[in-house]
Amino acid sequence: MRGLLAPLERKNGWTVAEEAGHSGPDRIQRLLNRIDWDADEVLDDVRAYVVEHLSDPGGVLIVDDTGFLKKGVRSAGVQRQYSGTAGRTENCQVGVFLAYSSGLGRTLIDRALYLPRSWTDDRERCRAAGIGDKVEFATKVELARAMVRRAIDDRIPFRWVTADAGYGYSKGWRYESEQADVFHVVATTRHDTVVTWRAMDHRLHDLVADLPRQKWKRRSCGDGAHGLRIYDRARIEVRPWHRPDRRHWVLARRSITDPAKIAYYIAYAPADATLNDLIAVAGARWAIEECSRARRVSAAWTTTRSAATRAGTGTSLSPWPPTPTSLSCGPSSSKGGRTYSNARPDTPHRPRDPPADHVSHPACPPQHRPRPALVPMAPPTPTSGPDQPLQETRPQPKS
Repeated sequence: MRGLLAPLERKNGWTVAEEAGHSGPDRIQRLLNRIDWDADEVLDDVRAYVVEHLSDPGGVLIVDDTGFLKKGVRSAGVQRQYSGTAGRTENCQVGVFLAYSSGLGRTLIDRALYLPRSWTDDRERCRAAGIGDKVEFATKVELARAMVRRAIDDRIPFRWVTADAGYGYSKGWRYESEQADVFHVVATTRHDTVVTWRAMDHRLHDLVADLPRQKWKRRSCGDGAHGLRIYDRARIEVRPWHRPDRRHWVLARRSITDPAKIAYYIAYAPADATLNDLIAVAGARWAIEECSRARRVSAAWTTTRSAATRAGTGTSLSPWPPTPTSLSCGPSSSKGGRTYSNARPDTPHRPRDPPADHVSHPACPPQHRPRPALVPMAPPTPTSGPDQPLQETRPQPKS
């Protein structure tokens, strides 16, 4: 852990071992390559820590994906695909992440590796990378839906879900969230359609284009990298014949400097939710960007081949450290509606089946010898006399 969190320019078995005070990389490499450990149980410990220290009935679950640039072709799930980290199509892996944000802080609590069809359709390639035959293709939206369902099953206390347009555009996911009575404010595209009081499908940018000027309110959803994120905001109610205590909204965010730039959101919320409530949830999505930035800086996430890989889950993306980043999210409403309380202390730890090719390794006995110190660099050799200028070497003319 000390090695992974150290501000090292390059991190490999040797540099991490040296930073941890080891005389060689053997112990680090054994941890990454041969130790049997369950990544899901480690994740359970992290989530329990988050619930204990950050839980809030008004918490927000945030879905997003990020890429891990790779040079080779053997890492699980790697291919040329779009990477949000690089901002272009690159050879990379893509992980889908779930973050938890509350007034007490924010951190990542779940992960899933995206396996493209080029992998799941090639079982020999999957087996060579340690991916089990039972692992099938799943879209990023399906991975996100599964993670939110796990958060509900584990009784993580939250009130809202938010995601970018890559996930919010899925009508199937939005419908499933409504059926589970999960409040959400998710981004979508201007070409998405909604049903209005006229029982007709309308594209979002057509609805917003006819809004009068007084419908737009200038609001901020909190601080960003360049100061307050201030935009003109407006909301339009749609599908008014739904439950009387629930509302559907289209939320629009318009740039102040360029009114032609408008972002769109679909919201399912309690009837008493205000415009500021929806803005706060939509703005909380940037918390996962901060978590990803902290992960890249501190190497808080590692990709290794572990027991989870041999169990058939592909590359293990294991969350370390469990301590949250010290960033606060925007205000969240906690009035009415469904909330999820933590009941894990009353439930036993979920047993997990061992991998089919499970090989037990004896535990290492405790090490009581002192850690070797880092080897100091030799001091520069002193020179006598004044510094001599370098002689200029000129090329000889050709004969």
